[in-house]
Amino acid sequence: MRNAARIVASFVAVVLVAVACNAPRAGSPAATAQASGTPNFTGKTLNIVTGGTGAVYIVYGAGLAELLNKKLGTAASAQSTTASVDNMKLIRDGKADVAFTLADTAYDAVNGTGSFVAPEKKADAKVLAVLYSNLTHLVVKDGGGINTVTDLKSKRVSMGSAGSGTEVIANRTLEAYGMDPAKDIARERLGAQDSANALRDGKIDAFFFSGGLPVPAVLDLATGTKIKMLDLSDSISKMATKYGNFYFPIKIPKTTYNTASDVTVSGVANLLVVPSNFDPALAQAILATMFDNKADLVKVHVAANDLTLETATVGSPIDFHQGAIDYYKSKNAWKK
Repeated sequence: MRNAARIVASFVAVVLVAVACNAPRAGSPAATAQASGTPNFTGKTLNIVTGGTGAVYIVYGAGLAELLNKKLGTAASAQSTTASVDNMKLIRDGKADVAFTLADTAYDAVNGTGSFVAPEKKADAKVLAVLYSNLTHLVVKDGGGINTVTDLKSKRVSMGSAGSGTEVIANRTLEAYGMDPAKDIARERLGAQDSANALRDGKIDAFFFSGGLPVPAVLDLATGTKIKMLDLSDSISKMATKYGNFYFPIKIPKTTYNTASDVTVSGVANLLVVPSNFDPALAQAILATMFDNKADLVKVHVAANDLTLETATVGSPIDFHQGAIDYYKSKNAWKK
């Protein structure tokens, strides 16, 4: 009996040691969640789809992934993509959990219009937050003889990467000026960094890019090359009338890229989107983490300054996720 008692006691001791070793450490996300009774997302994988190098999405998305891993214990990662259109397809196809996308592209994806007309399938997605505004940059070299959009005829123009929101907006902008993107220009399909490099090296004459201020690739280009932004005022109302009320006038200040003057361009809201069946508790946790730690996101990119409870629910053309609605209601910020 004494031997049996010793064996049992030894077994219990081993089990207790094992439990202690596997218990959440004090101060860890799992321990905090356990103590507060909130859901535990430790180890939860999240694929956050963003954009290309030299742009804002990839920077913001990488910062968001790092923040969620630090505060929630998730295993989130930021995937570089060609941006909005492809991001919505990845959400649709179950290959992404969270996506950065433009409002016009999100609308097309959910409603089966634009780049998502049949045989493409619609996306079943909902929005978590309206993040900040993208501004349509149409960049040329200052003094290069291109002063208006119609001066682009027969010129070499990068319209953004294939599968990007930039390409959608660039096509619609040229169309608003009575130009055919397939015939009136020599089209290139380059991302932000490659476009900036090509303009610097004289391989293209102009490029479009839709991004928050400042776009890293454009800012870098402006440090060694005198550039100019083309005014897009005449396109905005035409685009909004034909495609939807996604587009609004907004200025790129001359101080942003050290250009000669402020310029009015088209703006579009940026959204943070998830599949419709996304876990509501995780949706709330993501938003709480973003708002509670906004200063950390601002350190990553100043566009995060625009994340506010007053604006996060304004300007989305698609429905909000129930988890997001619950979060905003808890902050008395849901006004719909």
